[in-house]
Amino acid sequence: MKDYPDELEADLLEFFGVDVLDFWSGRLSLRRIAVLINSLLHKPGKSVLLQAMDEKTRWDEPTYLLARNSDALELSNYLFLKANSTNADDLDPPAPIPRPGEMEPEPEDTEMSSPQEVMDLFRTMNSL
Repeated sequence: MKDYPDELEADLLEFFGVDVLDFWSGRLSLRRIAVLINSLLHKPGKSVLLQAMDEKTRWDEPTYLLARNSDALELSNYLFLKANSTNADDLDPPAPIPRPGEMEPEPEDTEMSSPQEVMDLFRTMNSL
C-alpha cells in the first residue's frame, strides 16, 4: 500500500479536528488513529485519503448518475438521428463522459506484431 501521510493528516484534521502530531505528544493513541482511518474509508467522495487511494471515489453517486443520464440522452439523440436521417452513415456514435479511475479505451486500429517481428526483437535484445 502506498503512503498517504498528507491526505491522512488533512482528513483527520478536517473531519475530526484531530491533529496527527498529537500522537507524538501522547494525546492520541494508535487505536484511536486506526478507528479514525477506518471511519475515513467509509466516506466515499469526501475523504481526501480515499480519493488518493481510489480515483473512482472522486465522484459521488449523484455525479455518476448525472453522467449516466447524459450518456443515455446522447445515445438516444444519436439513435433518433440515425433512424430519421438520410445520411445516417456520416454520424459517429457519441463518446461517453470519462469517469475518474477508468482506463481510456484503446484505439481499435492498433496492429499486432507478427511472430517473426517479435522473434527479431528478442534476437536484437539478446545480442545487445
